[in-house]
Amino acid sequence: MNKIQPAQLFRPSALLAAMLLASPALAVDFHGYMRSGIGATAGGGDQACFQAAGASAKYRLGNECETYAEIGLGKEVWKEGEQSFYVDSMIAYKSDQANDWEATDSDSNPYANGTSSIRQFNVQAKNFLPDTLPGATLWAGKRYYKRHDVHINDYYYWDVSGPGAGIEDIDLGFAKAHVAWMRNTDGDWTYNGAGTGTNVANDTLDFRLNDIEFNTDGKLEFGYNYGKANLSDIQEKDPGYSDQKGHLVTVEHVQGNWFGGYNKLALQYGTDGIIGSTGRNTTGNSNGSMVRLVNQGVVSLSDNIEMMYVQIHEDKDFDNDSGQAWTSFGVRPVYKWNDTMSTALEFGYDYIDPQADDEKSRDLKKVTLAQQWSAGRSFWARPQIRAFATYAMWDGGRYNAASESIEPGDDNGLTFGVQAEAWW
Repeated sequence: MNKIQPAQLFRPSALLAAMLLASPALAVDFHGYMRSGIGATAGGGDQACFQAAGASAKYRLGNECETYAEIGLGKEVWKEGEQSFYVDSMIAYKSDQANDWEATDSDSNPYANGTSSIRQFNVQAKNFLPDTLPGATLWAGKRYYKRHDVHINDYYYWDVSGPGAGIEDIDLGFAKAHVAWMRNTDGDWTYNGAGTGTNVANDTLDFRLNDIEFNTDGKLEFGYNYGKANLSDIQEKDPGYSDQKGHLVTVEHVQGNWFGGYNKLALQYGTDGIIGSTGRNTTGNSNGSMVRLVNQGVVSLSDNIEMMYVQIHEDKDFDNDSGQAWTSFGVRPVYKWNDTMSTALEFGYDYIDPQADDEKSRDLKKVTLAQQWSAGRSFWARPQIRAFATYAMWDGGRYNAASESIEPGDDNGLTFGVQAEAWW
C-alpha cells in the first residue's frame, strides 16, 4: 500500500477522502456526478465533439470528449429540535481523458490537461428563525443555486451559482420565496487605459417565487435578477471600464402528469449586462435586450419507449450588432429491451443567425445511436454504460470544438466509443 505523504492531504481529492474516512459512514452524505469513456473519429485520431459555432450548448449523447467528475460531501453538524446546521461541499475535476495520469500542474507534467475547482462550500442554517420564518433556511458560501437546465444538451438557462448568501424557502402560503446575493468576477480584464487592469466584481440580486399552484398538476415560478458591476474607485476613473448592469425576468410553468412525464416551459427577458449570461451580470459587451424561450419535457410514448425533447429560441439584440438568434431542437427517444438494457437515438439541430449583416448564418445537425445498460428502466436511471456512434454535419463555418481529427475544410464527421455516466 502506498504511504500518503503529508503534502498530499492538502490536495482536494485527498482531503475529501480523509474527511470521509474520519467520520462514521452513515453520518456523511456522499453525492456526486461523473462521466468518462473512450472514443475515436472515423479516419483516425481522438474523438471529436460537435457544437455549432455560437451555440450555447451541444447535444451531448455520444458527444462528450472529456472526463468530468463532481465529488460532494455533506454533514449535519448540529441539530436541536427543528433547527439544524448543515455543511455542504463539492470538488469538481475535468480532463481531456487522454492519459492515465492527467495532472493540473503543467510545469511538472508535460501531459497535464486537467483542472480542478471548488464548486460548493457552504453552511445552511435550517429553520433559523422558527417563530418569524418557520421552515426558512439561511445560507452563506459557495453553492449551486437553484439551477435550471436542459439535460440532453447540458444547457443551463437560469444559473447564478457561485459565492453568495441568502434566505430560501420562506413560506408565503401561496408560494415559497427565495432571495440571494451572488457574486461573479470577470476574469482576464486587459484594458490598462489608466494604469489599472484588475478584474471587475459583479453583483447579482436574485428574487424568486415558486411552488405556486396554477392548474391541475401544474405550477408556476417567477424570478427577477438584477445585476450590476461593482467598480472600485480606480475603475470608476478608468474610461475603459463599463459600469454595466442588467435585468432578467423569468416565468416558468411546469406541467406534471404530462403524457406519463412532464413539460417545462420557460420565458425569459433580459437587458444589458445579463444578456450574455444565465442570470449573472457581466461586463465588456454592448447594451441591448434578449428574449429566450425554452420548452422541454420527458414523455412516455408506450410501456417501452420514453422520449426527452427540447425546443430553444434565443434572440440577443446588441447595440453594436454583435448579437445573434439561436434556434435549437432536439429529441432523444429510448427503447427499453428489458429492465437494464435500452437503445437510444438522439437528434439535435442548431441554427445561428448573426445580427451583423456581413456575417453568414450557420447550422449543425447531429445524430447518435447508443446501446445502453442502466441501473433500471427509467429514462433517468444511472449509472449507465453506453456504446455509441455519432454523425454530424455542419454548414457556414467550422464547428466550435477544435480537434486534429477533423480537417478545417471538412463539413461532417463520424465518431464512436464507449462512455459511462453516473449520478448519486
